[in-house]
Amino acid sequence: MNLNQIHNVYFIGIGGIGMSALARYFQNIGKNVSGYDKTPSALTNELIAGGMNIHFEDNISLIPVNYFVENTLVILTPAVPITHSELNYFLEREFIVKKRAEVLGLITKDTFCFAVAGTHGKTTTSSILGHILYESGADVTAFLGGIVENYNSNLIGSGKSISVVEADEFDRSFLHLHPNIACVTSMDADHLDIYGDASSIESSFREFADKVSDKSKLIVPKGLPLEGLTVAINDEATFTATNIRIENSTYVFDVISPSETIENIAFNLPGHHNLMNALMALAMAKTFGTPTNDIAKALASFKGVQRRFSYQIKTERLVYIDDYAHHPTEIDAVHQAVRELYPNQKVLAVFQPHLFSRTKDFADDFAEKLSRFDEVLLLDIYPARELPLEGITSSWLLSKIENQNKKLVSKFELIPTILKSDATVIVTIGAGDIGELVPSIKKALS
Repeated sequence: MNLNQIHNVYFIGIGGIGMSALARYFQNIGKNVSGYDKTPSALTNELIAGGMNIHFEDNISLIPVNYFVENTLVILTPAVPITHSELNYFLEREFIVKKRAEVLGLITKDTFCFAVAGTHGKTTTSSILGHILYESGADVTAFLGGIVENYNSNLIGSGKSISVVEADEFDRSFLHLHPNIACVTSMDADHLDIYGDASSIESSFREFADKVSDKSKLIVPKGLPLEGLTVAINDEATFTATNIRIENSTYVFDVISPSETIENIAFNLPGHHNLMNALMALAMAKTFGTPTNDIAKALASFKGVQRRFSYQIKTERLVYIDDYAHHPTEIDAVHQAVRELYPNQKVLAVFQPHLFSRTKDFADDFAEKLSRFDEVLLLDIYPARELPLEGITSSWLLSKIENQNKKLVSKFELIPTILKSDATVIVTIGAGDIGELVPSIKKALS
């Protein structure tokens, strides 16, 4: 399939974070872009403001008439049900219908592709890398799973020769990609509803890693059971971060690389997990040949990704941070960062579990990690694409949390309960619709 011959691109599920990045890309390269989504959001509002025709009712008559022609590509998100009438209209008339991952596969086949895989850290690592390449003057487009603060967008650049993509393991999507340089940040168990067990996930990551035939173009954390260049913090590796200190809430560190020691790199995102994300991006950029000065300047100017340890309030009296963490390892990373930055302060964590299956699979781990905060408020499980599982509830998860300073709250009760707490550091955590509550929580705390 030749994307150059496509005039119209129609998205079913255009408001998703990955789908909207693709929509922006196709608009940038001169295609007509329209779409459907189930509900309006800040993202769909931005797309509409940018000139896209978007509707929120599954209704064939709302599709613009000029899309009922041969040179229309239809892109769908995996969340769309097979009963969707617009989808079936296009399928029955044998239009080209592709999943988002397949389209990224087509784009990466025709570009020099950087692919960032891993259970955690994909969005931040690929955002840092996209920022480095763009700032260095590379002809790049970066497709991202979050809104990057520097650009207020999930798309960086409009280059035609280089792509940066998140290599998503969900539904084995990353096997559609054609990476020239890749990294795997982690291979923790997740998406067990798709994979069944941890060994199946690991074999899928190995299959992805094997798509990079030259192992000097694959970057992995030291200790991960994959062959490639290694990165580590304070440990011997191909790329090592060392002499790490915190100055004015900013990490300052050196990197020992195969060609040189880079001194006094400044990076503003807190937590050792973000230090690893920065090191991964640096290693990929150095492997590509990006000048060292450009890398260091871009790392210093990177402002972060919305909902990734995102400061909402930062005063002497109170700190409020919002984070997308939805896996026990990610919650632990948030906890480590908060304790490093705010030792001896009382920390309240508000967590919304994401998916019944994930809550069931990792309940004991969730309970253990959440117990480390001083106070815990738990919202009901966000179902996303799933139906309830018998016995799997937030109340059941709460019973496993050993910290006695814990409570199950409704969204209606949440803000009054937060206001009663004497915690000086508050974190909201989760990948569901908890993000939509953040402005109200911020306003109440302010």
